[in-house]
Amino acid sequence: MVTTTRLLNKNKEKDCISVTFDRKYYQTTTAFIKRSLRPQEWQVSTFHGRIIVPRLGEERLLNEAAALEFIAKNTTIPVPKVLACFEDDGAVYLITELIDARRMDDLTCSDRIIIEEELEGYAHQLHTLRSRNLGGCSGLVIPPYRVWDKTPRDEWKLHPSEVEEYVFCHHDLSQANVLVCHDELKIKAVIDWEYSGFWPERFERAFYKRVGASVALEGEADDVDEMLKFMNEKLVR
Repeated sequence: MVTTTRLLNKNKEKDCISVTFDRKYYQTTTAFIKRSLRPQEWQVSTFHGRIIVPRLGEERLLNEAAALEFIAKNTTIPVPKVLACFEDDGAVYLITELIDARRMDDLTCSDRIIIEEELEGYAHQLHTLRSRNLGGCSGLVIPPYRVWDKTPRDEWKLHPSEVEEYVFCHHDLSQANVLVCHDELKIKAVIDWEYSGFWPERFERAFYKRVGASVALEGEADDVDEMLKFMNEKLVR
């Protein structure tokens, strides 16, 4: 989608490193900051001429902050430390420590295999965390990004299970979200937990096994219809 992000990035303020259709990103010497856009910052698509309203822009940051603290407390998975998360003047700020590392997708194929093995262990840890309730540990239900193209619904109130059958899922576990130490083949941090939460284990996809976004690529099985069917069946009406 072509938007005004190119112009906004050209005119971004000090310490702002990037602007997207739903976020501003900042970086200092010690901190990384995500901020939701205020309504006056919403952008107009040059493709269809309409304002792009960010979907759950504030809620996703609140969900990520809660997930980072939950994972840090309940697993050995390395994640950025949350320094602050707050709302100010219509925008939510998530401030975490800055992680100095390289991305998994910048490694050689042989080095990625080593990191995959470490990730498998972390995925196992995630899936030992269980709940009766669907959605994030913030109490919000944030479906994975890959689901959004097929539904306009943003508010999901879902029936709980009678047993703790749902496991904690990252839902955006691509190579771009795995940061590796500069001096050794060891994961330094797993980032971008905004879509995370408790879901059936079959919906956690191992996107880190190949380069690319956390959606089904050509030739891969697509589970979006199955996930939407499951969510609609659990919907409180």
